[in-house]
Amino acid sequence: MTASLPDRIARILGQPRPVIRTNLGPEVITVAGLLVVAAYGLFGQSADPPRFATVSIKRNPSREQLSMAVPMGVGYRPGGRLVAGNAPLTMLIQRAYAVQGFQVVGGPAWINTDGYDIEAKPDRNTDQKRMWLMLQTLLSDRFKLAMHNETRNLPVYDLQAVRSGPKLPPPQGGACSEVMTSLPGPGQRPAPPCGPGLLQAGTGLNMEGTSVSMPAFAKMLSTLVGREVIDKTGYTGRFALHLEFAMDEALAGLPNPQGPDASGQPADPAARPSIRTALQEQLGLRLQTSTGPVDVLVIDHVERPTGN
Repeated sequence: MTASLPDRIARILGQPRPVIRTNLGPEVITVAGLLVVAAYGLFGQSADPPRFATVSIKRNPSREQLSMAVPMGVGYRPGGRLVAGNAPLTMLIQRAYAVQGFQVVGGPAWINTDGYDIEAKPDRNTDQKRMWLMLQTLLSDRFKLAMHNETRNLPVYDLQAVRSGPKLPPPQGGACSEVMTSLPGPGQRPAPPCGPGLLQAGTGLNMEGTSVSMPAFAKMLSTLVGREVIDKTGYTGRFALHLEFAMDEALAGLPNPQGPDASGQPADPAARPSIRTALQEQLGLRLQTSTGPVDVLVIDHVERPTGN
């Protein structure tokens, strides 16, 4: 069965479950996983870093171009099991080190095109923080990955208010959860996510939220446009969010967003504005091209993984 577009976006964004049903709508995808600040250093592991007890790595047989139409993802499962499906190495690095795609620099072309199916199990129950550390070790052991971190002056977007001012309505609804790091237990009802989240809408996307902070909004924009977005709006409050835009080449952070059957419907990008136009017309905000310091991981060495 072919996964829906929300399922595919959720896997790409690293969500533990693809769909969280809340008062935002039936198919809203939150990006809580992207808003959790990693509590560990990029290269601060001990001499005996944590490892999975068993690991299976297989090259995915699919030869399709990686796109929104091709299911892929990396996720945490209860107990600390790691499951990856058709995941390129760049995606594995993003999840392991809590960075975005544009922050991974260098390496051979295959790190973006070869997809891997991985199942790894710890020797005991493990939380997400430790599991991502185990993934770092896995990448070092099996892919011979070696990296260093740098700060580079790269193209960025400054998020600014237009001259007439932003059009941001006040928050809606009651209490919400800024970050959901784990799923609720049996019988428990989580607070609905504040947002932002993504909602499939025909051949386009909606970004939704009941009480969104500007840093969280800029983070989501960074993920979608594939470039660091720096908040220069001066807006410190929270706001209700509804933004409608097309799936087109402007969404450079998503793998080939115009891939075949990406929305399950015939593509019609002209039916909706590009995200930069939508920001100006609907929210009174704009993305201004600039340059600025961006923390990146530079790949020094990597090899295709060893056999099981």
